[in-house]
Amino acid sequence: MQLTQFTDLGLRAVMRLAVAAADETITTAALADQVAVSYTHMSKVVTRLRELGVVDARRGKGGGLSITDRGRGVSIGWLARQLEGDGEIVTCEGDHPCPLRHNCRLRGALRKAQDAFYSSLDAMTVSDVTTAPIKTVLLALH
Repeated sequence: MQLTQFTDLGLRAVMRLAVAAADETITTAALADQVAVSYTHMSKVVTRLRELGVVDARRGKGGGLSITDRGRGVSIGWLARQLEGDGEIVTCEGDHPCPLRHNCRLRGALRKAQDAFYSSLDAMTVSDVTTAPIKTVLLALH
């Protein structure tokens, strides 16, 4: 299974914010630079993370991004599900529906595999994936 770039960036952003010092100011622009993506793309990711209650964003002097307590404790599986959405791995309907869709077992098998993928990530929290040695690497991003 492959995650979208949006989800990948969301996970990286949360990991970086999880290791930030309490007095460290990280802006959306700085975070975009640190993970080598455009500001516009990172802004969309940060907006979604705020909606999920994982990231807090403050404007103005002394503003910036920080991870919330909820953000530290959420499972990677839950976060990936929220960022990916509920889309199917394969699309059997639409403008050009699959001729096998009525008798095919592949769609169900792929859904089970997707559920297993996310379930395997449910055991890990953001805090779990930001300990040493990755913490050192995350802190060195500039």
